[in-house]
Amino acid sequence: MLVELGHFALVLAFFVACVQTVLPLIGAQMGRRALMDVAAPAALVHMVLITFSFSALMYAFVTSDFSLKLVVENSHTLKPMLYKISGVWGNHEGSMLLWVLILALFGAAAALFGANLPTTLKARVIAVQGSIGVAFLAFILFTSNPFLRLASPPMNGDDLNPLLQDPGLAFHPPFLYLGYVGLSMTFSFAVAALLEGRVDAAWGRWVRPWTLAAWVFLTIGIGLGSWWAYYELGWGGFWFWDPVENASFMPWLFAAALLHSAIVVEKRETLKAWTILLAILAFGFSLIGTFLVRSGVITSVHAFANDPERGIFILMILAVFMGGALVLFSLRAAAMEAKGVFALASRETALIINNILLAVAAFVVFIGTIWPLVAEAFWDRKLSVGAPFFDAAFTPFFTVLAIVLPIGTMLPWKRAKLGVAVRKLIPSMILAVAVLALVYVVQTQKSLLGPIGLGLAVWLISGAVQDIASKLGRKRDLSRLLRLPRADWGRLLAHGGLGITIAGIAGLTAWTVEDIRVVQVGETFEVSGYTLSLDDVQRKQGPNYITTMADITLFKGAQKLTTLHPEKRNYPVAQMPTTEAGIDSGFLRDVYVVIGDVQSNGGWAVRTYIKPLANWIWGGVIIMGLGGFLSLTDRRYRVAAGARKARLVPKGVPAE
Repeated sequence: MLVELGHFALVLAFFVACVQTVLPLIGAQMGRRALMDVAAPAALVHMVLITFSFSALMYAFVTSDFSLKLVVENSHTLKPMLYKISGVWGNHEGSMLLWVLILALFGAAAALFGANLPTTLKARVIAVQGSIGVAFLAFILFTSNPFLRLASPPMNGDDLNPLLQDPGLAFHPPFLYLGYVGLSMTFSFAVAALLEGRVDAAWGRWVRPWTLAAWVFLTIGIGLGSWWAYYELGWGGFWFWDPVENASFMPWLFAAALLHSAIVVEKRETLKAWTILLAILAFGFSLIGTFLVRSGVITSVHAFANDPERGIFILMILAVFMGGALVLFSLRAAAMEAKGVFALASRETALIINNILLAVAAFVVFIGTIWPLVAEAFWDRKLSVGAPFFDAAFTPFFTVLAIVLPIGTMLPWKRAKLGVAVRKLIPSMILAVAVLALVYVVQTQKSLLGPIGLGLAVWLISGAVQDIASKLGRKRDLSRLLRLPRADWGRLLAHGGLGITIAGIAGLTAWTVEDIRVVQVGETFEVSGYTLSLDDVQRKQGPNYITTMADITLFKGAQKLTTLHPEKRNYPVAQMPTTEAGIDSGFLRDVYVVIGDVQSNGGWAVRTYIKPLANWIWGGVIIMGLGGFLSLTDRRYRVAAGARKARLVPKGVPAE
């Protein structure tokens, strides 16, 4: 009965979303306050209905209700509770329900926390958000119904994909969707502003928190996915330029560009049209990512579905929303006149360079991702675009971005003297070059990647610190630090975290040591100054899998560091093996061990990696996320520009 009620709530939510879309738009166009006032309660009811529907599906998974087709295909009675819950979104239908739930939550948040928005803008924002809900609810109801019953329920389920039965993958999709779907709010603000026909500093201030929240969630989601790939897949890498990885990375790049561009709108009332375009593209690329994951046009461990009909439906949604927004943009862009003027040497110029580099980098990733599809569709040729292309094409843009970032933060608005800003950064420059030279001299492999990466990292981190230090004034009044806005500290953490991540990527990529050998039980071997002993290999029974687990003792000289337990798991229900690496994590390196198959001589295949600075990658991601959250707590994000509010309200329409 609860399942049927969940399905009914989903249908009802579709009609409420239609009301949320149509009436407020009519009210805003006609200046009728009563119709505009429908927006907020409709968004709240929409959210409540979707929440109930999602809860009903989760209850079916938790109680192993095998009369539900989705539960049969993605659950099993022996599965641990965490993976019964994560099984709700570990499939196409359930993940789409999570998608619309988060969409509804953002719409409700705009209704609850948008009191400072002008009435017409608020109504249009919530209405556009509702229209996205209409499209995806229709997609779920007509092509991806999660509440389908079975006439003859089986005694047990088929189990969840074993690769998804991991804590990293349990939390990775919700955070990623919070980022993906969070960008829908920036899209809604952009379309609402185009409908209003005006963008000003107040609009820039209103849109920034939503952009920042989406960027933070995307950062955490991408970091969790990278961490999972590192320790779960057994190949020791953190990023493979997989098409679905790229699908999340492209919106992250556009969101970062939008975040910086919105600052210019807020501070200087310029780059208005460009910022609107970025808001459209950021969400548009989220939809492109949804299409790639669910259409079947690519093959990936991350992909949810391979149904072409679903892909066509999503492609239609993409065409309607992105195409419609771009048409509206072309009609209204000329009206968004820039008010602020600035010199070539200014913070505005630095932020424009930042935007160009991020946008071009995103398009480079996009071209590399879709080119195999284009080649197959038009020339019937199967091509593979792998890491060498992305590394060669993407890295130069991000390197230049890392060089520009500290300089840009030191430049004042409107007009600056570039020499003055550079002179302030001379200590950071000297330190970065010194680190680069020192690392190049002491490294055992004469690679430029490691030294350049660490030099850039030091440049970013010390430049961020120098930016904060410059705010102390000539008297170096330390008490000023306590009075600095939280957004300034957030910028320090975000830019510094990016530097730490770059250092980790450079170190792991340049200096990884790999050793593959056959080892007998009781035998010891050495890898890059470490001694490892294969003590035992046993078969054990897990909750819903059978594992072959090795006990490998790790020594550094005569000192025992730890005992590692790499595994090869086999899930009998799904008939699928997985690899669980044994990792000894340290500040400067990881020792990473994978157990393979037994060999004809009775020995075991053992693969060992020494991964320098591996944890710096995810440590930097965590620091970037913390920087974003700290910036979100800045009071300026919670207090709208009330003095400018009246300028956004059309004549004759009362402000809230």
